[in-house]
Amino acid sequence: MRIEIRNVTKRFGSMAAVNEVNLSIQEGELFTLLGPSGCGKTTLLRLIAGFYTPDEGEIRFDGQRVNDVPPHERGIGMVFQNFALWPHMTVFENVAYGLKLRGIARAEIAARVGAVFDKVKLSGFGDRYPGQLSGGQQQRVALARALVLNPKILLLDEPLSNLDAKIRVQVRQEIRKLQKELGITTMYVTHDQEEALTLSDRIAVFNQGKVFQVGLPKDLYERPANRFVADFIGINNLIDGVVEAVETRERRLQVKTALGVWSALFDERFKVGDRCVLCIRPENAAIDGEAAADRNLVKGRITFAAYLGNTLRYDVELAPGFVFKVDVRDPWHHELLPTGSAVTLTFARASTVAIPVQ
Repeated sequence: MRIEIRNVTKRFGSMAAVNEVNLSIQEGELFTLLGPSGCGKTTLLRLIAGFYTPDEGEIRFDGQRVNDVPPHERGIGMVFQNFALWPHMTVFENVAYGLKLRGIARAEIAARVGAVFDKVKLSGFGDRYPGQLSGGQQQRVALARALVLNPKILLLDEPLSNLDAKIRVQVRQEIRKLQKELGITTMYVTHDQEEALTLSDRIAVFNQGKVFQVGLPKDLYERPANRFVADFIGINNLIDGVVEAVETRERRLQVKTALGVWSALFDERFKVGDRCVLCIRPENAAIDGEAAADRNLVKGRITFAAYLGNTLRYDVELAPGFVFKVDVRDPWHHELLPTGSAVTLTFARASTVAIPVQ
């Protein structure tokens, strides 16, 4: 089922929690709303579910306006952050509850619950109570309760935030595989950037009730549209500058910064004199790399080193108060450089992205 959100605004008092949002979610897509706490993403999910009514704008399912359609008639399954399981009911009873409310025959209920148990790896757990399950198993029960109703749309509101790191990775993989298998249009809310990048077909980055950018995970990571997206998704080195030259033939920008003139990836939006922000990811910079025509070069000194297992992250001070983060992806073959070491950083023009100042 397709979802269209057209100029939707929702206010609580004088505050617009969702402010003139426009989005289009395709049938069978896993679409993620990503943003910090309090940015409006859960409010938008509840508008889609029918728990809130928009103050302005329209929500459409397959072209049909649903603003006034009650939640139970929207064909939606929802999974909440806190699982929302009834502790006095068994796992089977929790999952079957919605079917009983709909007057489904007992034999069909048993068949449908059994089938969904197989899908979410809960076979054999039907007689247990939620308190006897791990957090990951409780989340599977919540997912089974949503899926057993055969929803046309699945909404997941921070479904993994209460799980520990290892279980979170495992369950998110299971959710993605199941969603692709079933082909359900899914909207997923999270503040976890890695979760969003891993799970999503597309992502909308939210802040202060507005959509800041919509795109493929790769596009948002490699080509952020503005400073907020560049700073929110992953780690980024952000350097303010002014465009000094636009070299169309060489497909590059020359940008004057407080640290020197650097080459950046060509972007036709810019003209000479425009202010911009340069973005360089830590993994795209090298310590003591070789100078080359297509690489920027700057000197600094190491002020801190953090061993992260598969990565060694250095803080390199390029100027008083300006720290540049550099990731070494193979610590096993890299001798740790002591604090205070003088180093030369290089990073490719192709990985130096200019974004407008907004």
